[in-house]
Amino acid sequence: MKKNGKLIVHTGSMFSGKTSSLWKELFRMKVANYKVVAFKPKIDNRYDDTNIVTHDQKKIPAIAISDINEIKEYLNKNEVDVIGIDEIQFFRNKPEEIVDFFQKLIKKNIKIIVSGLDIDYKAKPFEIMKELMPIADVLEKHHAICANCGEDAWISFRKTDSTKRVEIGSEDKYEPLCRGCYEEKMNEKEKMKNQISIDFI
Repeated sequence: MKKNGKLIVHTGSMFSGKTSSLWKELFRMKVANYKVVAFKPKIDNRYDDTNIVTHDQKKIPAIAISDINEIKEYLNKNEVDVIGIDEIQFFRNKPEEIVDFFQKLIKKNIKIIVSGLDIDYKAKPFEIMKELMPIADVLEKHHAICANCGEDAWISFRKTDSTKRVEIGSEDKYEPLCRGCYEEKMNEKEKMKNQISIDFI
């Protein structure tokens, strides 16, 4: 069996099917008798500590890690054909470190399949996705359905007042919105903030 290294990237907003696509790719590779391993960020414990879980509750056994160096340690002891990584934007490594590591793996004929958000709740691109998208062999931009109007969603709108860039959550804290609905809701939030400020003067 010919095994070629490549990078497959699934990106988009929350609830767009990124992790489900990762699940499908890894399942297909396992059926084809590839040696497959999956990794997830330790901080993402929304559904499970030891599985990658899709929003429709499909599971992939995964190793929870804090940074990419732990993948290197795993590969020093185990032979692998395919690596799956969920929520790549949550790892603390510098983007150039991850890109360099991935390039080395691809040269060793290892397939890498990643999923992750392309932009944060303020519509700022995640740095790692800016680097991975142009070099991907396969790039899929997924869209959820806007919770407000039913158009293709563009962003994960944060429903809480938290200003932290990384805030783990699901439907309790986020909803997918198209660009227009996002801008409307952000304007509403800003008006409310301004009103509260006036009330306290």
